[in-house]
Amino acid sequence: MRRKVILGLLATVTVAFAAFSGLGQGQVIYDSIRNPGPGNYPSQAFQAQQASEVGDRLQFAAGTGRKLLSVTQTMSSWACQSGNWFAGNCFSNPGATFSHPITLNIYNVGPGNSVGSLIQSVTQSFNIPYRPSASAACGDGRWFNAADSTCYNGYAANITFNVGSVTVPDSVIYGIAYNTSGYGASPIGYSTACAVAPEGCPYDSLNVALGGVAAVGVNPAPNDAYFNTITGGWYCDGGTGGIGTFRLDAGCWTGFKSVVRFSASNTPSNANDCKNNGWQSRTRADGTLFKNQGDCIQYVNTGK
Repeated sequence: MRRKVILGLLATVTVAFAAFSGLGQGQVIYDSIRNPGPGNYPSQAFQAQQASEVGDRLQFAAGTGRKLLSVTQTMSSWACQSGNWFAGNCFSNPGATFSHPITLNIYNVGPGNSVGSLIQSVTQSFNIPYRPSASAACGDGRWFNAADSTCYNGYAANITFNVGSVTVPDSVIYGIAYNTSGYGASPIGYSTACAVAPEGCPYDSLNVALGGVAAVGVNPAPNDAYFNTITGGWYCDGGTGGIGTFRLDAGCWTGFKSVVRFSASNTPSNANDCKNNGWQSRTRADGTLFKNQGDCIQYVNTGK
């Protein structure tokens, strides 16, 4: 089966991503987010494909910390403040956002790469940007990026979960989950003010970006992902392995991998960990980096 995702015309544009984290940078232990990144990745729709959760199995880089601090996920927003992306009348004020709660789930890897026990679940509300207004230069409802004279549909933006120093194993399965009008763990329903407005609810036009390539860490199953939809036809196997559950979905995700970054702290246990340039791969417990070897050794001795 060929993977069916929202391609967004495969548009790319360099944008300034918004990060929502007050933590230190930490040590990157998995990273498939490009920098500079494209303005719109292929993406997994939730409302349009009756989905509740999507994610992947990841293997973290060897020799890095495992006290997770933050997870940054790239989303793809197709929402307009007024009008619709598909109707040629999309309008959004520059910098306008909508707020929506999104959940990060981190699981152990179970037998046969199944979804194992839950390690951590974090739900945060994020200010998601609306996609830019339709441009006359495009003529078909897309927005125009002057930097490369190209038209685009969706708009990519990062959200960052503050995880809170949970210790993770070398490999995990993670998922991104949220509710839309009709789908999710607790569907919001169709009686809200936005549901009856011409532009619809912005979260119904919110997707999870796909198309990442691991620059740090390893994606051990490049053809597979993890998915939850109530419609069998959206699974690689047509739903024979079950529907409405977050499970391994094998074989049709080639080229459509999660766009995500995991960062962790990697504290030194003694002064020797700081020597021979060891300080460069170590962090304080809050994820902040050391300036030099002496700064690292001082932290070992004083905790400051």
